[in-house]
Amino acid sequence: MGIKAALPKYELYLYSTVLGLAMIWAASWISEVSTSNVNRKTFKTSVKPGWYYFGRKMDTADLEWMMWFSTFKAHILFALSGHVLFAKICSMLAVQYRSLVYLVYGLLAVWTSMGWTYITLILSHCILLYSISLVKIRWLCFATGLCTLATFKCEPFVSWQVDFVKGDFELRHILFYGGCGFTIMRCMSFALENCERKDGNYNILELLKYNFYLPFFYFGPIMTFDKFYVQVNRSDLTRKEREMWNISVQGAIHLGVVIVVDVLFHFMYIVTIPTDMKLLRHMSDWALVGLAYFNLVYDWVKAAVMFGVINTVSRLDHLDPPKPPKCITMLYVFAETHFDRGINEWLCKYVYNYLGGKHNNVLEELVATLCTFGVTIIWLGPCPAVLIWAFFNCFGLNFELWMEKLFSMEPFASVETTMSEAASRRIRAVFNVFNFWSIVLYNTLALNSLDFAKLVAKRLFLRGFPITTIVVMFVTYCLIQVIKETERRQALIDDPDPLPPPPPPPPPTSAAAPAGAPAAAAPPVVDPSKEKAE
Repeated sequence: MGIKAALPKYELYLYSTVLGLAMIWAASWISEVSTSNVNRKTFKTSVKPGWYYFGRKMDTADLEWMMWFSTFKAHILFALSGHVLFAKICSMLAVQYRSLVYLVYGLLAVWTSMGWTYITLILSHCILLYSISLVKIRWLCFATGLCTLATFKCEPFVSWQVDFVKGDFELRHILFYGGCGFTIMRCMSFALENCERKDGNYNILELLKYNFYLPFFYFGPIMTFDKFYVQVNRSDLTRKEREMWNISVQGAIHLGVVIVVDVLFHFMYIVTIPTDMKLLRHMSDWALVGLAYFNLVYDWVKAAVMFGVINTVSRLDHLDPPKPPKCITMLYVFAETHFDRGINEWLCKYVYNYLGGKHNNVLEELVATLCTFGVTIIWLGPCPAVLIWAFFNCFGLNFELWMEKLFSMEPFASVETTMSEAASRRIRAVFNVFNFWSIVLYNTLALNSLDFAKLVAKRLFLRGFPITTIVVMFVTYCLIQVIKETERRQALIDDPDPLPPPPPPPPPTSAAAPAGAPAAAAPPVVDPSKEKAE
């Protein structure tokens, strides 16, 4: 079934209507639960006074969001604004030194916020991995990098390294782990790229420029060294048409999203409610399922805003950073499930694609996915929730390949060939429904808790069967078809169908034909744009 398979418009209108009504219905349930339980004892620590004049309290359970957009927004904006200012001055006066300016400003900003002992710790890791990269043995670089990364996830190495960084401000703990973790991943990318270089080695100064680029230093995203090296050393800094306008629009969208989330936090306590298991057991099936879905959408919004702001700054520096994460709403296959596109590109380039090849061999795919999720476990830190999440996602990724292999065999292949593309799209969407909820439940486990994920699964498939199960699955089916229609339209834009070939010219009039014989009728002239396939 091709991605460009179309459905009737009235059918798509039906799917969109059902989906919109279901979203409004679920949101109304969650809003009602939030309003009626605002004074619960379990809510007092996280639901704080908000809009005084409207009498609404605000959900402040997500400390990361509160930190970014309330407590420390002035400090973060000040540091990024200084980076943009110095980068702009350098690009106007001495473009050949702009990468050095990024390095100097990044070092000064990190030193100011974390101290010289933290700088020394980071430099020691950089020097270690740079020295290993000179040997140009790929597996040795990888093993050294993973062992170094594990020292920030396992005791007693974590406590020993944390003691190097002094200070009691609230952001110190987060900046420490963010800067160290991303530093190791960047150093591994540098080392692996240095192994691939045939003529000589990269200079250690290039590693420092790459690592201490301030917008990416603490919170990512990760851009692989080969891409960063080419883009940061580019001398031609001309912009595309309307590029600055697009950057400004993206900045305005991020600001608007922050305001919308702040408004929603006053009406739907989607972060606080999942922490109260007693309240969850008394909620309706529909409210519980909607709560799990909205939690994942909110987590994507938070990541999209954070990465979006950083990406906007890097685009001002004439870089092309990794895109923000793909929305959970758009995910119905495990192959597209990735929270951070930078980490995903890193893993795909150095682990998944390197070991998996063309991803059509079952055994190679199994080895590639096991190694990929093994690195991911070290990156996130081994714990029961991460291990369960990694196991189920690894299984889902391989199960998709097994099913693809199975349905490419007879008699399934012949059966699909005989049906229309629209019918094939509908049947595939039914299977995608179960994929979608598997992805939702696995990520709910990682973001909230094992108890919350088990309760949602029990209500969806056991206690709520068959009414809740059928209704939720039908709404999800409508969502899948809306997603597929969006992908179909984008595919037509990216790769439009070619125009049909022109009709062959009419045969010449035979000399032996009688004089009175009528000439062959000329074919009607058809506008080629009307013949273009949908």
